[in-house]
Amino acid sequence: QLVESGGGLVQPGGSLRLSCRASGFSLDAFAIGWYRQAPGKEREGVSCINTPGTNSYYTAAVVGRFTISRDNAKNAVYLQMDSLKFEDTAVYYCAAADDCSSWSPTYYDYWGQGTQVTVSS
Repeated sequence: QLVESGGGLVQPGGSLRLSCRASGFSLDAFAIGWYRQAPGKEREGVSCINTPGTNSYYTAAVVGRFTISRDNAKNAVYLQMDSLKFEDTAVYYCAAADDCSSWSPTYYDYWGQGTQVTVSS
């Protein structure tokens, strides 16, 4: 089971740090992706990090603002979100897969329940 935390309400331009932790298995065997889903929209891939943490990928909308990282010793993956915009408002999910070769949500085997991020003034 994956568990996200760190969501909340933040003003535009602010920052949040999301965490993804695993219960019952080790994250270091998986690539971890972050996805988000806004009301009325499809779930979209935001970022992915490979198993050793040497490669990371971002969707164009968050490049330069979001940073994914992992600490395999703590069995955790993080998404640092800076310069947040209104359009970043969504439920954010972490998910596990064999690698980061696909943005399709169906490629990911395990999902968390999500954490709400709301950017509002």
